[in-house]
Amino acid sequence: MTPRRKRLLIIALTVAGIAVAAGLILAAFEKNLMYFYSPSEVARGEAPDNRPFRLGGMVVEGSVLRQPQSLGVWFTLTDMAEESMVYYDGILPDLFREGQGIVAKGQFNDTGLFVASEVLAKHDENYMPPEVADALEKAANPQSNRTP
Repeated sequence: MTPRRKRLLIIALTVAGIAVAAGLILAAFEKNLMYFYSPSEVARGEAPDNRPFRLGGMVVEGSVLRQPQSLGVWFTLTDMAEESMVYYDGILPDLFREGQGIVAKGQFNDTGLFVASEVLAKHDENYMPPEVADALEKAANPQSNRTP
């Protein structure tokens, strides 16, 4: 094998190795992404059924039901257009309350109920997670969602 051919083979193998490594990194990155969905997007079937995602909206007034003798709680999230029922078994944030914007991380169970693994609440009166604010705005103004 000539030195020129040997050098070309080394370069080709190096490029192939880098391409494989980049592909593996991107695949791992895609598996770990957690997208945000509003209750309207969930109702349209846009949310994944078999992987975790973030669901955000306002906690509906009067929808919080606590399970006696445990930390389990059911509540309903809304984006003012659609609603989604959520179950969470754990300690809720101190700032969690009805009428407040929250983001729940979790996924659907076999019965189609969103089971949260973590619930995040806003940290003051003026703050709302940007995803929740955008989802509420889109739900309130469905005409602004259309693209020309």
